[in-house]
Amino acid sequence: MDLENIIQSIHSNKKTYHLNFELKTKTESFTNDLFYILFDSNFTMRDNIGHLSKSFQDITDISCKHKIFNSKKVWENFLNNLPNILKQLNLDVDCLYKHDPASNSIEEVVLSYPGFFAIAVYRLSHEFYKQDMPLIPRIMSEYAHRLTGIDIHPGATIGSPFFMDHGTGIVIGETTLIKDHVKIYQGVTLGALQVSKEMENKKRHPTVENNVTIYAGATILGGDTVIGENCTVGGNVWLTESVPNNSIIYNLSETKLKPKK
Repeated sequence: MDLENIIQSIHSNKKTYHLNFELKTKTESFTNDLFYILFDSNFTMRDNIGHLSKSFQDITDISCKHKIFNSKKVWENFLNNLPNILKQLNLDVDCLYKHDPASNSIEEVVLSYPGFFAIAVYRLSHEFYKQDMPLIPRIMSEYAHRLTGIDIHPGATIGSPFFMDHGTGIVIGETTLIKDHVKIYQGVTLGALQVSKEMENKKRHPTVENNVTIYAGATILGGDTVIGENCTVGGNVWLTESVPNNSIIYNLSETKLKPKK
């Protein structure tokens, strides 16, 4: 195949998709700006709302180029809900500060805790997800995933306050329901028991009720699995069935003496 045929073949295949990778970089920049507007004292809403609105329109123009989408209505709804998002995030950051003995200040949590950045991006992307905005919510969540190692699908429903300590390796699936005052630690998976495209419109991921603590490495799977209120799930536990309120679930460790030489 000569060079011209190679070029034509690639060009024809690219037409199959409507990809513009500028959308990814613009969405990541937009995500950062949203975070700064909520928490950076030098980056005020009043001074930056015009820039933010234009950035939103830019990414909408790319992501919705081949779809009918009322971007103006989505943006209005998002702005109306932004104060409530900030209230939830203030509860989250306060919970992190109060329950992590290693934290020295609210500022430290906001500036340096990956768990807080991940939950902030989740709460922002979730608002767009609820309005069926194409591509943008998932690009936002994957941006946070890349930076923090925490994978929260924007479709998950998470109450507040929500506490993630360390955070690395946490996975929270699309149809997960997490209620209020829940704490989870690194390496926790809230996932599907099986993966099948036919299940895309069904609840595939667990429900976690109020006041639950899930320790490092626990894996909880299945849309019918419910972790009852006030439960504690120990490290490295594997669960595919519901547990009642006020339960403690843990693995029994076994100690054996080494044989004498």
